[in-house]
Amino acid sequence: MTHLRLALTALTLAGSLTVAAQDAPPATPVPSAGPAVAPAAMQTASATPAADAAPAAAVPAPNIIFVPAGTKVLLELRSAINTKSARPGDGVYLSSTFPVIVGNRVVIPAGVYVQGVVDSVVRPGRGIGAKRAQLNMHFTSMIFPNGSVVEIPGVVNSLPGAEHQKVNSDEGTIQQDGGSNKAHNAGETAKVAVPTGATIGSIGGLEGGHPLAGGLEGAAAGLAAAGIVALFTRGADVNITSGTQVEMVLQRPLQLQEANLNGPTTLVPASTQPQPLPKPGRQARILCPTGSLGCS
Repeated sequence: MTHLRLALTALTLAGSLTVAAQDAPPATPVPSAGPAVAPAAMQTASATPAADAAPAAAVPAPNIIFVPAGTKVLLELRSAINTKSARPGDGVYLSSTFPVIVGNRVVIPAGVYVQGVVDSVVRPGRGIGAKRAQLNMHFTSMIFPNGSVVEIPGVVNSLPGAEHQKVNSDEGTIQQDGGSNKAHNAGETAKVAVPTGATIGSIGGLEGGHPLAGGLEGAAAGLAAAGIVALFTRGADVNITSGTQVEMVLQRPLQLQEANLNGPTTLVPASTQPQPLPKPGRQARILCPTGSLGCS
């Protein structure tokens, strides 16, 4: 009987434990450190390529204005040019006197400075029929009122109003005309022939007592002197005075930007700009008694 009771008691306890286990709620799993960090890292890694893939801010392209080839610009010479003194490499300085319009907009206003350079100089020859004076130059840069500089492909097309110069439009060469050379030679010849003939005629007429014969001899001597002078007289040089109108033609299209046509800017000298040197002055003379030491 005792063993039977113990067996029933054990069976009762086992059944109660089974019912208690079935009625208990399921246990919640505790998250580990690894899974918690992994999503954040994945989010950061996925966000980085998206940021790099974003397109950069587009820089607006400058507005280009084309001035076509063959455009003519009227200029005024600011410094005189003469084949007697000009040398290859010398600067030529001009400014525009009339605006240039492309479409309905002024692209080259009046007052724009233009700089050029002398390419070659040919002095006139001596004697009748000698070679004429020539000057060749081209334009290099254009300076707008706001200080921007643009390189230009321009040559001389004509000299409006010039009396003694003409331009070879194919080469842009300025040439002295033949009429001026003849007038120059005639003037130089007359300067020598007339005084020479008068002097010789006067001397011959006074010595021989025949003034008329002396005059004829003087005229002959003057003609001979004129021929000699004409052989050795140099022709007229190309002389373009300041203020002369010069027409420039563009050989190739000229590209301008909006920045070239903006308003003028103020240029401030740098603080480190060297100052001009003072003019040397006279040293004050020291007055001292005669014969004292240290005085001259």
